[in-house]
Amino acid sequence: MFTGIVQGTAEVLAIEEKPNFRTHIVRLPDELLPGLELGASVSHNGCCLTVTGVDGNRVSFDLVKETLRITNLGDLKPGDIVNVERAAKFSDEIGGHLMSGHIMTTAEICKILTSENNREIWFKPQDSEQMKYILHKGFIGIDGISLTVGEVTKSKFCVHLIPETLARTTLGGKRLGDRVNIEIDPHTQAIVETVERVLAQREAALLAAAAAEIQPEE
Repeated sequence: MFTGIVQGTAEVLAIEEKPNFRTHIVRLPDELLPGLELGASVSHNGCCLTVTGVDGNRVSFDLVKETLRITNLGDLKPGDIVNVERAAKFSDEIGGHLMSGHIMTTAEICKILTSENNREIWFKPQDSEQMKYILHKGFIGIDGISLTVGEVTKSKFCVHLIPETLARTTLGGKRLGDRVNIEIDPHTQAIVETVERVLAQREAALLAAAAAEIQPEE
């Protein structure tokens, strides 16, 4: 589990292509290295990855084909920067919201509005079905950052970013057309799907009752 509070950024040093997967080697910040072992979980742009090699501050991670397909990690090249966060401990402060590191879809940046101390960024999810889980003032994970949803339309949504978020994460350098990873808040997803299921059951019961009433008498 992760908190959505990005602990730093890491440069992709090298990418090794292998059959049906690839290995990313990144330079982790020194403050994230203590206690790091093989098998540890580290979030890259919100995607939970497992440490497969440690050589000083050069840390390796294997990415399977499905991860490369669903997330924006498949777009990375050496020199690119990713948001990173180590797995949360029980004693950690949850400054954002609990995140699993399981990316649901990606979204394209379709509009950027900048003012003196604020930046409003609009996103259009690749999978439009995910919009039903994105609610005004709800939680969402964008490239591993816990954010509050601003306005929502039928096909897109926005977030408002303070200078601290822009300075500490990769969102400060994003441009129109860039893709970001989206993790839906699991609590919101559970509530929406439960309501849908209950309404569907009620509708089915009403239809069955109506059909029984119009059955011809023998």
